[in-house]
Amino acid sequence: MGLPHETISPVAAVKHRGGRARAAANQGNAARPEQFDRYAMVPSQWHHLAIAPLLSILIGVLETFALPPLAPFLMLLAASGFFYFGKTVHAWELEGDRGKGPTAVIGGAVTVLPSLLTGFALAFWMFRADLHLAIGGALLICASAFASALMSRRPIPLVVCKVALWGPLAVVDMTGVSAAALGIMIGGGAAIAFLQVRFDRSRATKVEIDARVQTRSIDILRDYEETGLGWFWETQADGKMTYISDPLAERLGVTKDDLLGRSFMILFDPDVTTRDSERTINFHLSARSPFHELPIKAAPTYGSERWWSVSGRPIFDSFENFCGFRGFGTDLTEQRRSQEQASRLAMFDSLTGLANRHQMSQTLEKILQARQVHSRACSLLMLDLDRFKHVNDTMGHPAGDALLGQVAHRLENAVGSLGRVGRLGGDEFKVILPGAFERDRLATLAKEIIHSLSQPYSIDGQRVVIGASIGIALAPENGTESEELIRNVDLALYAAKERGRGRYHFYSPDLHSAAEERSQLEQELRDAISTGGLELYYQPVVETATEQIAGFEALLRWTHPVRGNISPDKFIPIAEDTGLIQSIGDWALRTACADLAKWPEEVRCAVNVSPLQFANPKLPAIIASALAHSGVDPSRLELEITESVFLSDDTGTETMFAALKKLGVRLALDDFGTGYSSLGYLRNAPFDKIKIDQSFVRGATIPGSRNGAIIQAITSLAHALGMDTTAEGVETLDELDLVRMQGCSHVQGYIYAKPLSAQAAGERLATGLAAVARGPRSSRPPRQTMLRKVRVRHEGNEYDATIRNISVSGAMLEGLWNVPPGTEFEIVLSPHLSLAGVSRWSEGNRLGVHFHTELTRHSSGTFVELMEDARMPRAQSVRRVSA
Repeated sequence: MGLPHETISPVAAVKHRGGRARAAANQGNAARPEQFDRYAMVPSQWHHLAIAPLLSILIGVLETFALPPLAPFLMLLAASGFFYFGKTVHAWELEGDRGKGPTAVIGGAVTVLPSLLTGFALAFWMFRADLHLAIGGALLICASAFASALMSRRPIPLVVCKVALWGPLAVVDMTGVSAAALGIMIGGGAAIAFLQVRFDRSRATKVEIDARVQTRSIDILRDYEETGLGWFWETQADGKMTYISDPLAERLGVTKDDLLGRSFMILFDPDVTTRDSERTINFHLSARSPFHELPIKAAPTYGSERWWSVSGRPIFDSFENFCGFRGFGTDLTEQRRSQEQASRLAMFDSLTGLANRHQMSQTLEKILQARQVHSRACSLLMLDLDRFKHVNDTMGHPAGDALLGQVAHRLENAVGSLGRVGRLGGDEFKVILPGAFERDRLATLAKEIIHSLSQPYSIDGQRVVIGASIGIALAPENGTESEELIRNVDLALYAAKERGRGRYHFYSPDLHSAAEERSQLEQELRDAISTGGLELYYQPVVETATEQIAGFEALLRWTHPVRGNISPDKFIPIAEDTGLIQSIGDWALRTACADLAKWPEEVRCAVNVSPLQFANPKLPAIIASALAHSGVDPSRLELEITESVFLSDDTGTETMFAALKKLGVRLALDDFGTGYSSLGYLRNAPFDKIKIDQSFVRGATIPGSRNGAIIQAITSLAHALGMDTTAEGVETLDELDLVRMQGCSHVQGYIYAKPLSAQAAGERLATGLAAVARGPRSSRPPRQTMLRKVRVRHEGNEYDATIRNISVSGAMLEGLWNVPPGTEFEIVLSPHLSLAGVSRWSEGNRLGVHFHTELTRHSSGTFVELMEDARMPRAQSVRRVSA
């Protein structure tokens, strides 16, 4: 049996819970008064109510034949039993449509009036002149009729009431006491009325509570629909919709009538089957089995992307015939978007959109654990951006983020479809290339990446230039496990960065020895800190106007028991990377203050403060403790700070500067001109001195050099700001004269003295503060002595010669006689390497040659390696010389 043409919605279905509640809750009709329903039952009980008058006539007939007075009572009791049986059988048979209003009243009058007339007729027919008894009998019959209707659902109390009324009446009739009979009838009627009132109130209260519960349930479901959080649906056996929530139709941009009568599946996207969504719901609808919270995508015809969670169950009638489905759905769109966003954040970098560290690790593991051996080959490239920190510090982190986005775009374009690009964090990127690649092809790709990333960027209207260093490792040659391969490519990247910027380097086993050496050096440095293996040396700082020692700069020295003297350039980076610089810096401050307390009051001491120390909020307390313990005046302590400590320009940096100046110590800006050199630093930070880096002093006396102008500009700026200046690395008399002429207030360098131990510094001060400059008048580039046969070309001719020594700018040749100065020729070191130059002097068979192009950019710094380059293939030697 199918569903009717118009079915009741799931909301209205709550209302179908029984006779009166159902009638009272039908849509569009107000509940009728309960009393009308009871009146309407009177005519429907006529076959029961007729017992009362018929029984009265039967009693009169029996008394006419002079039967015993008790007989009517017994017959009444039997008739009541018959009525009880009849009522039990027919109590629930007629609960359908009942009369309304006037019909109920007319029906009740038609039934009650014959009963009343029958009572009067019976009284006079029995020749009883007692009018009161006749009226009482008639009222009693009417009360019985109404009780039969009003208490139709309570047959047992009805029988009890009838027996209680008719029994005493029979006794009174037998005795002939009319007044007593009338009193009993009136009292009995009053008792019935009282009981009926209580019953009516109880029944009305129950009906009202039931109606209120039903109304609340309906309102809750309707509110749920209107919130948009969920919706209800119903279909016929053929899958066509017979009900759909109005709010859902409105959100889909259609009307409810547009959906009713159409297939339920038109709501869903037929192309989305990857998650078994449509296939699963089709299966359930076909199998007529319930389903719960199936995620399904809405059809694209209904606007933006929507996802629903749909539940449903089959409907069967009383004969177990399938009638369709009924269920509900909830909106999963926002939840789905949140899940997709969370999934993307878990697998992709939120800033660049590239794969993140987790996804790159999964990709590498999948390749290395492939079932087939030849599928486990891959190449791993690790990238680190050069000078990215400069952009972050000078332009701010938003500019750095924008730069990373552009880098990611260029990197993806360079790699293309060869592999996957990911960002590990900060300015580190990784590229995974599945499959076997030749080294030449990887080298070409690395060059393309470096070239692409080194092109200028436009960030906030400013031109930005950075670079990249790349480490390369191959699987399975350089590792078969992901951890091993990543460790090796890190070593390759570290080697590339050590050799300069903008380079790539393949992993080689010898890199492990360098890493092990660095690790060993780190452990030995820890031991040196704990055992007092470090010491401070002090280099004098001389005032140019008086040539008096104004102070010293404390320089860190480490004399290894096996390795000997280890350069700070080698162990300071290790200390900074491992965090040991903090304890080293604290020790240096305490030691310098203790030594300073032994020197004359007019002598100061400068101590370098690393960026990590400067970032420590406890630094002012550490300095205050060192000064208090040594008893040194704070103005005698000078802290040398590099620009990198305050490039972030945050409130913490300003707070630290304020705290240090509050202590009374002096502040010097170290290595000015070599870092990021913003004049705003001089304006904001309370410096007392600017130190000019030795790179500006070296070569300042060479004709055509601009270093002298730079030194003059720095000293003029410092003088205008009321700051002192110290020129570092002065080693010749010409350089000393230059910095004096340019206005430097202090000089530091070998021209006056090399760094001294604490004991030697004390002994030097004991002789007085006067300083005497000692050194060469001018400097020349350092020369490397060697003996090597070369060929010299001149005007198409070749001559044999020998190199005796060589420097970055020239060489001394032996074997050519009386070469005029100014002669141009070419020195052939090998078939693949030659240097052009001009003769400057000639003495016998010796001459001095000046190279047209200086070799200052050679990576190794030694000319023995330059000679080794002459024996290398051309491509490699050219790369090393031009690096």
